[in-house]
Amino acid sequence: MAREPRERHREREESEFTDKLVHINRVAKVVKGGRRFGFAALVVVGDEKGRVGFGHGKAREVPEAIRKATDAAKRGLVRVPLREGRTLHHDVQGRHGAGKVVLRAAPPGTGIIAGGPMRAVFETLGMQDVVAKSLGSSNPYNMVRATFDALKRQDSPRSVAARRNIKVSALQARRRDTSEAEQSAD
Repeated sequence: MAREPRERHREREESEFTDKLVHINRVAKVVKGGRRFGFAALVVVGDEKGRVGFGHGKAREVPEAIRKATDAAKRGLVRVPLREGRTLHHDVQGRHGAGKVVLRAAPPGTGIIAGGPMRAVFETLGMQDVVAKSLGSSNPYNMVRATFDALKRQDSPRSVAARRNIKVSALQARRRDTSEAEQSAD
């Protein structure tokens, strides 16, 4: 089997990921002759199948800053367990600095109800139904990091069952029993 050229391999690798530019910040350094401008980019990258990452890049030109941020995002991918491949398994909160987010699982057809930076994370993750609220800081860096903090706290029934040394079916049967009891109480 002949090895494929490096360029083609890189092309295929890049095509599996979608990236979204969340924020560009222009910063100025004052020097003797005037101002020198630089750019900082925040990018979110995901495969729309449960893996997502974010990166931050700085450079003198915008495209170079975006490229650096994209490379950093691909290096820091995390896997997030999704229920039925479309929503969260349970409600979760996350925080980073003054940024706080609340993520809630949603029924089919809800869509992504979230603002700016959080929406970019959910779209690249491949999540279709979620309700999210940002509390506190509206700084895009803190919002993205708080969203990732919440997503890292997400547990799948399989991991919970493994931790408790029980079968997944027993865990989900318990869940069904409690939801039926709640409905009969209403």
